Amino acid sequence: MPFALLLGGALAHADQASVPDTLQQRIAACTSCHGLHGEGSSGSGFSPRLAGKPAGYLALQLQNFQRGLRQYAPMEYIARSLTPDYMHEIAEYFAAQQVPYERRPVPALAPSMLQRGEQLVTSGDPARQIPPCQACHGKQLTGTEPSVPGLAGLPYDYISAQLGSWRAGTRASAAPDCMAQIAGRLAPADITAVSAWLAGRQVPADTHPQPAGSITPPLRCGVLQAHGDGA
Repeated sequence: MPFALLLGGALAHADQASVPDTLQQRIAACTSCHGLHGEGSSGSGFSPRLAGKPAGYLALQLQNFQRGLRQYAPMEYIARSLTPDYMHEIAEYFAAQQVPYERRPVPALAPSMLQRGEQLVTSGDPARQIPPCQACHGKQLTGTEPSVPGLAGLPYDYISAQLGSWRAGTRASAAPDCMAQIAGRLAPADITAVSAWLAGRQVPADTHPQPAGSITPPLRCGVLQAHGDGA
């Protein structure tokens, strides 16, 4: 074998051997955008916090990117080759992280808009078949095990973008996709109001998700129906 090929193979082997096989190394693609502990990018609200979210939720989102239900090219590429076990390992790591929240700017809105946001979060709008966010995400909006994420501490830009994505059909989940149904009933002004009120709310002292079974959604996917039928 030519010396150049031998040398090239030896150097490649040395490079591979020098990379530590640790979870932190293997999730470098995650932490480069979401932060070392999943605290979220300080430069952009569009790389959200992963730390402390329910592991079931995080694993499901990786699966949704892999299946094309969520559309964002970098995440679709990263998730493409992940095995279910690997997804759960990544999810468990970030779910266990407990790091401080960073407050982000919130747009200045009229008091009436913020009141509308608070109404939708805490009481919903039964006339438009919109349940309150608290019905599924918890009284303190910290989420519910095993798969409902917290909303407390999320940036305005991220909340608004995700509600807009559900409304536009570029974000989805397996049926029954309650968030798609809820977002479809929100006016653009409602999305602004909800996002601003949530982003401006003080993060509670205890940010752990509520235990599984501690919340009974209004219906099977949390969507209020005019006559009480299934979603």
